[in-house]
Amino acid sequence: QVQLLESGGGLVQPGGSLRLSCAASGFTFSRYTMSWVRQAPGKGPEWVSSINNYGDSTHYADSVKGRFTVSRDNAKNTVYLQMNSLKPEDTGVYYCRQGGYWGRGTQVTVSS
Repeated sequence: QVQLLESGGGLVQPGGSLRLSCAASGFTFSRYTMSWVRQAPGKGPEWVSSINNYGDSTHYADSVKGRFTVSRDNAKNTVYLQMNSLKPEDTGVYYCRQGGYWGRGTQVTVSS
């Protein structure tokens, strides 16, 4: 069965950085586009970024463009989200997604 396990969240000050990881299993990872989605407290899910199966095409929400970088390692079945220049409005639970499958998420809190 498809499993997605996020890690790397935590508490960081504004302007800081975090690197999220999502370890995937149960499907042929190298064949699928992977996405990151976040949900802020009291709000609906917001798509953040996607990367195609080869890793040579990436897309970002305007809110994170220039600050976040998505990447993947198909040999490790892992997708990453490097988050720099974090802002309080980046606070939320970050989920890894493959099609209709979601991980359990990892909490990111940006606060001084």
